[in-house]
Amino acid sequence: MQSSNPVLTRLGEAARASRYETGAPSRAMTMDDVVVRTVALLAVTGIVGAGAWILLPASSGLTFFAAIMSSIAGLVLGLVISFRRITSPAVIVPYAVLQGVALGVYSRAFESWYSGIVLQAVVATFGIFAVMAVLYKFRVLRATPRFTKFVIGALIGVMVLAFANWLFYLFGVNLGLREYSTNGQVGWLPIIFSLVIIGVGALTFILDFDAIEQGTRYGMPAKFAWYCSFGILVGLIFLYYEILRLLSYLRR
Repeated sequence: MQSSNPVLTRLGEAARASRYETGAPSRAMTMDDVVVRTVALLAVTGIVGAGAWILLPASSGLTFFAAIMSSIAGLVLGLVISFRRITSPAVIVPYAVLQGVALGVYSRAFESWYSGIVLQAVVATFGIFAVMAVLYKFRVLRATPRFTKFVIGALIGVMVLAFANWLFYLFGVNLGLREYSTNGQVGWLPIIFSLVIIGVGALTFILDFDAIEQGTRYGMPAKFAWYCSFGILVGLIFLYYEILRLLSYLRR
């Protein structure tokens, strides 16, 4: 079972390894398991984000430090969970907490620059997710081998371009794919590039839904519902940040 989301790429191998190590699981994972745990992780992220928004003082060294450290720690922990395929909520929930701190601080900063932008980004993120779920449910979009190759290739391509643009920017050269200022005028290229990233990010949910469906069909152990929910959370956070960036471009 392959997915463009790195969190969900090797679910089949993980499920087989778990069965060999622990024997037949007492209960197989269901779609309800994934939904409940996804909602729980989103609730943790949202509550912590709201707390960081309210409690951390604006424009202070402490807030800046908290945002940077939570982002770095969340990235490291996310990579560890992904590559080691950790299914324990004791590790996955702290990831949601760290992301909540970063989301709260960054969202408040964007809100101070562009009033109302956070609500717009949240609505757009969950709206896109819902549309992708409906398109998958009614098989309008299917995770065929050709579709999978296209989405994975496109995702790798846009991430490489975004990283290259950032590296050049560090040395004083902007390739024009991103605008890093908060109030500078934005041309069409960053807007188009951001739309492409959002489109590719939305399509990855189709592959993730398919991976989760296959996991439930082939009797993956119930504990992997946490791992699948973590993967969905990663995709939603990625999409939210990119939509926030796009809306900030359009406000200018």
